Amino acid sequence: MTARRLPAAVLFDRDGTLVRDVPYNGDPARVVPAPGARQAVSLLRALGVPLGVISNQSGVARGLLTLAQVDRVNARVERLLGRFDVWAVCPHGPDDGCPCRKPAPGLVLTAARTLGVDPEECVVIGDIGGDMDAAAAAGASGVLVPTRATRLEEVARAACWAPDLPAAVRIALARRGGGAGDAGGPAGAPATVGAPGPARTASGSGIPPGAGARVRAVRKTLPATVGGVRSRAGAVPSAPHPAPTGNRGTGAPGRAPAPPAGLRPGSRAPRSQGGGRS
Repeated sequence: MTARRLPAAVLFDRDGTLVRDVPYNGDPARVVPAPGARQAVSLLRALGVPLGVISNQSGVARGLLTLAQVDRVNARVERLLGRFDVWAVCPHGPDDGCPCRKPAPGLVLTAARTLGVDPEECVVIGDIGGDMDAAAAAGASGVLVPTRATRLEEVARAACWAPDLPAAVRIALARRGGGAGDAGGPAGAPATVGAPGPARTASGSGIPPGAGARVRAVRKTLPATVGGVRSRAGAVPSAPHPAPTGNRGTGAPGRAPAPPAGLRPGSRAPRSQGGGRS
């Protein structure tokens, strides 16, 4: 019998995934865990799976937040949900051409390198397509946990999705060879919740005929809003961002990356301003 393997690490998006989405939040008092977040991280910790957070933080580049505010918010997340083994954040804006900014793979690769694991052995859990694209670009697996902010086409093309964080963790364990029973999940818990996403249509929308109604039905069951690198020791590497290897939708073509602001604990900036992905 083949030995079952746990993920080398599970990397979570923050706002909209681990905690409720508060646009450009710099106030620790406004941090509220997403439904199922405590159960999900406790399950992984019980199995000894390293945990990380990977997040865009364009509020810093936009002048809406400081890195000190980001640190305080993340400290509150850890007080509510426990310690994470690594935090990786990109503080640049969408036009800075940063290779770390999701959907580029830099944050996933940096977190895996900090943990000393192969990114292909990691699982990324997030609520938007950019999280899944970053995972795929890094060679990692991805599990989408849709919210009402998640676009229909993102759900439709997701390789795997789950209705909540505990289910996403069970999928992450199953995809790496673990099982719901081994993970301490309830008896009979499904190993997989979401089916592979459909192929794109000729129009390129990513939603084939009939899929829109199915995706809308899924979203009706969801809450309105849910859900430098720091190691456990708290060290913040001083190394600059790696050189860009391609635009990958992270900024305007031909623009050089902004000067590194340091990789610090942080979050993906929320999707406010008319639903834009910051």
